[in-house]
Amino acid sequence: MQSRINNLKSTIKITVFGILFATSWGIQVHAQEIIGEVAKDTVVTKDTLSVEMDSIQLKADTMEVKVDSVKPFQRIKIDGVAAVIGENVILDSDIDIAYQQLISEGVSAADVSRCELAGSLFENKLYAHHAVQDSIEVRDAEVNSMVDQQLNYMINELGTIEKVLRLYKKDNLEDFKKELFDINKSNRLSEQMRTKIIEDIEVTPEEVREFYDEIPEAERPLFGTEIELAQIVIEPEIPDEEEQKVVDRLHQFREDIVEKGSSFATKAVLYSQDPGSKPTGGKYTLDRQTNFAKEFKDVAFSLQEGEVSEPFKTDFGWHIVKVDKIRGEEIDVRHILLVPEVTRKSVEEAKRLIDSVRTSIVSGSIKFKEAARKFSDEKETREDGGQLINPTTGDTHFELTKIDPILYDQVSKLKTNEVSLIIPDQDRQGRKKFKLITVLKRYDEHIADYSKDYLKIQELALRKKQINAIRKWQNEKIMDTYIKINGEYRDCEYSGNWLKKEK
Repeated sequence: MQSRINNLKSTIKITVFGILFATSWGIQVHAQEIIGEVAKDTVVTKDTLSVEMDSIQLKADTMEVKVDSVKPFQRIKIDGVAAVIGENVILDSDIDIAYQQLISEGVSAADVSRCELAGSLFENKLYAHHAVQDSIEVRDAEVNSMVDQQLNYMINELGTIEKVLRLYKKDNLEDFKKELFDINKSNRLSEQMRTKIIEDIEVTPEEVREFYDEIPEAERPLFGTEIELAQIVIEPEIPDEEEQKVVDRLHQFREDIVEKGSSFATKAVLYSQDPGSKPTGGKYTLDRQTNFAKEFKDVAFSLQEGEVSEPFKTDFGWHIVKVDKIRGEEIDVRHILLVPEVTRKSVEEAKRLIDSVRTSIVSGSIKFKEAARKFSDEKETREDGGQLINPTTGDTHFELTKIDPILYDQVSKLKTNEVSLIIPDQDRQGRKKFKLITVLKRYDEHIADYSKDYLKIQELALRKKQINAIRKWQNEKIMDTYIKINGEYRDCEYSGNWLKKEK
C-alpha cells in the first residue's frame, strides 16, 4: 500500500510539474511547431529528417545545412531534435532552456532530472497535438492578450523592448511575438485537452470511503494546522474634486489626440498609470471573452476603428480608449488609465474609522462578522461577514504553513476570535487602505479523519481517479500517434511508453 501511495504522490508531482511547466511563459521554445515548415530555425539530425529541395540540401550526417543558390556555400550549425510528437518538434535546446529556466526560478537540480523534464515536454506536445485533432479551439484574441501581457511585463521589468529582445536573442519584435504566440497557443491547447479528459470525472461517496479504507491506519496522511479567516477592509474615500481632476485631464488628452493630432500611444507611455500596458503605448488585443472589466469591453466594442472614447470609469480608475484595428470579433485597442488620488485627510478619516471599529469589536459591542457587513469596503467578502475563501482549494480553510508569507505573519500568532492590530495595506493602484483580520476557527495538526476531513479525502480520491484517467488516455494516444525519440532520451525511464516497447 505504501508503494501505491508513493506512486500516487510521484505521479501527482510529475503531473503538476508538467502543468506548471506548460503554462510558464518564461520558457522560450525555439522549434518550429509544424514539421512541414523548413525555416531558419528548423532542426535536423541524422536519425530524424532528410530533406532535399531545389534550393536547400540538408546534410543530416554532418548536422549542417548547405545552401545552393547565388550565395557562396554556407555551413550552419543546427540544433538536435530530441523528439517528434505528432506534428510537433522538441529540440535538445528546448530541454536545455527549460531546465535552466527551472533552476533560475529556484527549483533544486536534485528535484528534477532532464528525463523528467523531457517526459513533461512530450506529454505537453501530445495533449496539444490531440487537441487539434479533436477540434479544440483556442481564440487568437485570448492568445494575443496573453502575449501582450507577457511583453508588457518583460518591458516593465527590463525597461525597454530593445533590452527584452537582446535578452531573448531576437532580431525583431514581430518574430518574438510570433514565437510567444505559438508557445502560448500550444500551451493553451494542452491545458484544454487535459481539462477535457477529466471534466466529467466524479467520485461517489462509496469511492471516497473505499479510497480511505485502503490506506492503512499507520500510513494515513497528516494534515497541518488550518485556520478560517475573516477580514474588514476600510478604504479612504476619494474626494469628488480628485475624481474631477482626472476626468478633466482625460478630456484634455482626448482633445489633443482628436483635434490636434497628438499621438495616443505617446500619451499612454508618458501618462498612463497602467504598468502593464504603459511601455507599449497602452496596447491590448481582446475579444468579448477576454478577461477585462465589463465596462471597459462595453466601451471598446462600441467604438469604430480610429475612434477615441469619452472618459469612463472601472474599478481600476478612469480611462479613455482608442480602437486601432477591428478584425472580426477581435480588436486592437490602446487605453490611458488615470487613478484619482486620495487626500491625507481621507486617509486619516479611514484610519480613525477602522480604529473605532476595532475598539467596538474588542469591547464586545459588535461581532466581527456584523462589523464586516456594516463597515467593510471589500465587496467580495462583505456579505459573508468578511470570511475569506482559499483561492487554491475553493473552501474556507487555509493551511497555516502554505498561506502567503505576509498573511502568515499577520495571523500565525492570533488566537481564535482575537482581532489583529490595524494592518496598513494598499489596493492594486497603490492607494492606502487598512484592514483587520480575525481567526474564526483553528484546526490543529492531525491524522486524516474520514468524518472531519471528508472534503480533503474526497479531493485526494478524485485526484487519483483523474490521474488514472489521464494515464489511460496517454497510453492509448501514445500508441496511436507518430512518435520519434532520439539520442540520450531513448535511455530514459518514463512513466509513459514513449518508446513504444512491447510489454
